[in-house]
Amino acid sequence: MKYKQILFILICSCCIQGVAQAKYEREHRIKKSQFPEEAHALLANEITKVKRLRFYKETDSAKTRFEAKFKKDRLHYSMEFDSDGILEDVEILIKEIDIPNDTFTSIESYLNQSYSKYHIRKIQQLYPVKNREEVKKTLKEAFQNLLLPSVNYKLLVSCKTEDGKMDFEFLFDSAGTFKKKRALLPPNYDHVLY
Repeated sequence: MKYKQILFILICSCCIQGVAQAKYEREHRIKKSQFPEEAHALLANEITKVKRLRFYKETDSAKTRFEAKFKKDRLHYSMEFDSDGILEDVEILIKEIDIPNDTFTSIESYLNQSYSKYHIRKIQQLYPVKNREEVKKTLKEAFQNLLLPSVNYKLLVSCKTEDGKMDFEFLFDSAGTFKKKRALLPPNYDHVLY
């Protein structure tokens, strides 16, 4: 009896871990007043001459994040904050040509080995914030669009799998080495399509 219970718990934990790999994310636009105060202060002090500044709340199965999206110097930026308003990373929307050739070759090699067909839908250059003291440094590097060893690349890719077409979010380091992958769920339609 005891072994059956242990086996049941192990099976359940494996199933839960497999489900945790999916990205249960929902993003919706919010008012400026609903954005965390600490994030507002950072935006007011450090970010100037931006266009189309919009605020979003992103909720997934693990935690809640806030995101400020804007356009600066003809580039599309996204700044992600945790629920307390602490900056986590700065992302820039880029194209394939903006990635160094060796790095993109490594990324393509990984995707070609893993999937028979795929389509890259979106690429972002990600500047992670390592600690609170380096926020200004990270912002400076991101706004200068520097290619550094600490930069990561986030790709949204539609892939052909055994189960059909699936969307994934891949994370690669600055050399194009695979770091992690999460399955994206299809968009949730709140209205009926006819």
